Amino acid sequence: MKAVILLSGGLDSATVLAIARDQGRQCHALSIVYGQRHQIELAAAKRVAEAMGVAEHVVYNLDLRVFGASALTADIDVPKDSAGEPGIPITYVPARNTIFLSLALGFAEAREAEEIWLGVNAVDFSGYPDCRPEFIDAFQQVILRGTRSGVEHGTPRIVAPLISMTKAGIIRQGIALGVDYSITHSCYDPAADGSACGHCDSCILRRRGFEEARVPDPTHYAGHS
Repeated sequence: MKAVILLSGGLDSATVLAIARDQGRQCHALSIVYGQRHQIELAAAKRVAEAMGVAEHVVYNLDLRVFGASALTADIDVPKDSAGEPGIPITYVPARNTIFLSLALGFAEAREAEEIWLGVNAVDFSGYPDCRPEFIDAFQQVILRGTRSGVEHGTPRIVAPLISMTKAGIIRQGIALGVDYSITHSCYDPAADGSACGHCDSCILRRRGFEEARVPDPTHYAGHS
């Protein structure tokens, strides 16, 4: 079975790719360069795709900096040490997962893929509305009503295997499947040498996940040897 995997190069998407591969899917990875300040994650996506032997890895350029309004795509400071605070953080990119799923859907239709896999998570997440089950269910309805493959075959189906898992649970499953987390990247505001800041929401959730999973954290944090 063919599956399109949205691959950012982060911990979650690498785990999703490992799960899909373990379940016998022929994986076609899609990574998106959207003007993110942590564009270093694309190099991680390439490493992960090569390490896991995907059938195809497409890198799509779509510059969302023309819209801005996010600390990831505009000249806005990335919040530090604020994980878990109420509200939608400024690192939310307007409609990002809607856009990404639309691109993955076009890719899936072109490849006649039956599934789209992505690493959204509604447990250990930063308050993003497009990481929730309700959003995934709504986009599935878009597929069923607005695409040829959806109308004729009821596909592609969206698969979000991490949506109700904790970060620690995700890491434990990835380790069991042989994921090398040292080649992944999660930080929103990395240093020039690629070191993780250790203080953005993504770093905090990642570090906490390794601590709770009782697995050594291979991440290189700025200021640490």
